Amino acid sequence: MRIWLNKHFGFSKGEFNGLLFLIFIIIALKAVPYIYDHFKSLEKDSPDLLAQIQKIEVTDQNNFHYTRDRIEESSPSKTSKLFTFDPNKIDEEGWQTLGLSPKQASSIVNYRNKGGKFYKAEDLQKMYTISPEMYKKLLPYVQIENQQSNYPKKDFNFEKREYVKKPLAIIDINVADSAQLDEIKGVGGAFANRILKYRERLGGFYKKEQLMEVYGLDSVKYEEIKNQISLSPIKLKTVNINTAIFNDLKSNPYLSYKQISAIIQYRKQHGNYSSPADLKKIVILNQQIIDKITPYISY
Repeated sequence: MRIWLNKHFGFSKGEFNGLLFLIFIIIALKAVPYIYDHFKSLEKDSPDLLAQIQKIEVTDQNNFHYTRDRIEESSPSKTSKLFTFDPNKIDEEGWQTLGLSPKQASSIVNYRNKGGKFYKAEDLQKMYTISPEMYKKLLPYVQIENQQSNYPKKDFNFEKREYVKKPLAIIDINVADSAQLDEIKGVGGAFANRILKYRERLGGFYKKEQLMEVYGLDSVKYEEIKNQISLSPIKLKTVNINTAIFNDLKSNPYLSYKQISAIIQYRKQHGNYSSPADLKKIVILNQQIIDKITPYISY
């Protein structure tokens, strides 16, 4: 065979030996399952398996006895008699008379002795010893006395008090400090500080509506607080417009830097101002601005 393979396929001696070894391995692998099945011995019964079988038999037997005991317990006695009863007071003998077995009666009494109570007839369903059929028979005869509280009931007489609405505080915004401004309903600490800073910058308020110039205090907020504020006629802080320099006028919130420069330059070119009418000659000042700054300037 080696010669034939060498003649037709050019197999060398080493290649021929390798081929034979490969064929042997294939045959061995094919034969292993048959050899294993042939020589496999029968497994002996495991002791653990026998123990499990015995355990199952014992469990089934116990379940049978348990079921039989339950049937016996739930079976009504021959001398059963239905009557009106309070489950919180009836004793074991009474339960048995109603048709429960001694074990069932004992279980219910033990539940009661441990603090359990029946507050309504439906509470009998909580007792696993009472079957649904027995519960239906007993339900019409259950009569539970009202549970009395351990504490005597007291009648509390509540005295009706008439609460007088506290009048809103009226605060003078020209003299009030931060704490007083905070008393205004709708004005918190933040608004109180803003009002104080704006009043200092102006030199005092000459009308209530100036509050709407405070940052964040719009017309809605003003309508909310306007009846809680007053305005005393104090002397406003004024600046002499004929001697004022740029720094004297820059704190006024109504004037821009460009308008302040125009006021000073016009004065240098044309002389001192004698009245608010002279301010109308400055092109970048309109009548609205002049009306706002008039209470805060002098000549």
